[in-house]
Amino acid sequence: MSDALLSVTDLRLGFMAGKRALPAVDGISFAISPGETFALLGESGCGKSATAQGIMRLLPAAGRMLGGRVVMDGQELLGLSEADMRAWRGGRMAMIFQEPATSLNPVLTVGRQIGEVLERHRGLTGAAATERMVELLRLVGIADPERRLTEYPFQLSGGMKQRVMIAIALAGEPELLIADEPTTALDVTVQAQILDLLAKIQVDRGMGMLLITHDLGVVARMAHRIGVMYAGELVEVASRQAFFTAPRHPYTQALFEALPDISRRGLRLNTIPGQVPALAAMPAGCRFADRCPQVMAICREQSPPWREVAGGHAVRCHWQGEAAANGRTGNAVTELDIDPGRAFLEVADLKVHFPIRKGLLQRTVGHVRAVDGVSLAIAASRTLALVGESGCGKTTVGKALLQLIQPSAGSVRLGGNELVGLKGRRLRSARRHMQMVFQDPFASLNPRLRVGEIIAEGMAALGIDTESASHAAAIAALLKQVGLPDEAAGRYPHEFSGGQRQRIAIARALAVQPELLICDEPTSALDVSVQAQILNLLKKLQAELGVAYLFITHNFAVVEYLAHDVAVMYLGRIVERGRAEEILRSPKHPYTQALLSAVPVPRLDHPTAIIRLPGETPSPANPPAGCHFHPRCPMAMDICRQAYPGVTELSPTHRVNCHLAG
Repeated sequence: MSDALLSVTDLRLGFMAGKRALPAVDGISFAISPGETFALLGESGCGKSATAQGIMRLLPAAGRMLGGRVVMDGQELLGLSEADMRAWRGGRMAMIFQEPATSLNPVLTVGRQIGEVLERHRGLTGAAATERMVELLRLVGIADPERRLTEYPFQLSGGMKQRVMIAIALAGEPELLIADEPTTALDVTVQAQILDLLAKIQVDRGMGMLLITHDLGVVARMAHRIGVMYAGELVEVASRQAFFTAPRHPYTQALFEALPDISRRGLRLNTIPGQVPALAAMPAGCRFADRCPQVMAICREQSPPWREVAGGHAVRCHWQGEAAANGRTGNAVTELDIDPGRAFLEVADLKVHFPIRKGLLQRTVGHVRAVDGVSLAIAASRTLALVGESGCGKTTVGKALLQLIQPSAGSVRLGGNELVGLKGRRLRSARRHMQMVFQDPFASLNPRLRVGEIIAEGMAALGIDTESASHAAAIAALLKQVGLPDEAAGRYPHEFSGGQRQRIAIARALAVQPELLICDEPTSALDVSVQAQILNLLKKLQAELGVAYLFITHNFAVVEYLAHDVAVMYLGRIVERGRAEEILRSPKHPYTQALLSAVPVPRLDHPTAIIRLPGETPSPANPPAGCHFHPRCPMAMDICRQAYPGVTELSPTHRVNCHLAG
């Protein structure tokens, strides 16, 4: 540890609950060398972000340092005054926060926020500072940086906000970068660009990096060493090679077994039973004992010591069984081999155009073509995955199907009945057949209502007459169907974990017995183990109830595991569609190929070269002439700039809009 850039020894920190400090991080130790990436991996609530906040001395008001040492370049940081710490924070060490929308100051321009760091830590002001700001924005891949400096965070997309956060972090030229889930909410193409950028800067500057994530694909691509955290403790530390070829702790093995994959279609994903123990109720022995398939009597009595299983590979576990075999899968369940059959939802040439109004009289001067001629069909008991980058119109399609947004043109037929133009009672009646599960269950559940009231409200709103005596029984049956106990009906949404809240949202949607569920990124913010529970639930409900899914996502691992059919969307239009195996194994559109190449895979033997797309997605208010993808396409021809490609049928189920396909 003598040559380490950062050395963390027996770090302990907690949060005050009344007069008692509950330990959130309990005695963890690790070191990071110059030019090395150390990844902290684990479920939400295990203490990863608290560790980063402790190192940076940025704990919230209730946070307390309880012990340990944090040494950087020979300087003990925990003993510094706040004034001295400011010289380190932002200069020698910097942090990229998980949620850029809440980390950037909404009332300051991008230039002002980067300029603060340059002035304080590099002594740059005026023209020299402006020149450096432009360089930084260009470095992180933001086009037209001079204009962006004058804009506010709300004028930027999610990916651009994250890039601005990286530019601010790099402005002080730090020796250590702490990246807390830097790519969680980003598309795979933007994620690939940001990971490339961080890796390049690390090589150029010899910068050390602490990478906090729950994405095993990102870990496989970026990390040199990995530490697995559970309930405030490190339980396994290994090199990248050892971690992916021979994980030893039962918790690490369980994380790998919970990953969705094409090889596990038709199989039930393994899940980790139970919950991470609460801070106030940490068990005396091994903290993973209650959820561990290898638990022994000693595990409940004694906290396991560290033991080294190979050079640089240490594990904290009493069980000394073998490493998990690579590719181990879950328990088999029956998968229905359903023929596509006749579609009960048919969408033809759906358009949603939002007017752009300017001037005193608010005249319409143009339109944002969010959805620009989408056609698709879904049959009973099948899952259609709608994939594409943020801003391509996926969520707008879902809302337009439910008539939550009024379509500008096109047809939406459900069981032969036209939905476009329906109003009042007839529209409410049609919505009984289609329901939506939103991306953020906490934002979509009413915090003032109990769970039972939330579910009953939907039933009452859509005119399902249930006698009060049988109301409770119906709600209890729904909760049981999604794996929640009866007593959950009397609790509020904030009393549940993220995965449990998503189950409540699914129960609310199922309450009116729909034939179609529109699932908008329902697992994007969930841990691997919780994601596996939700995917198992959706698969089980489809087998039992015959419900169809329109699954809106950018997670291709979920698509591989769950989807029967795939439609790829770019700038308001579907550019390729077909059966899942056709799209995933033999993509024909250059955009689909680029998306699939950018997916981070949790394996070391993944040979696919990443196709890097230049520039940003064009504005739907001013789409390019010809094929919308041609400005970013590595194979664009003259005809691509002149005419939008028609549909080419490659098989009875596989269609692509591309001049190259002919």
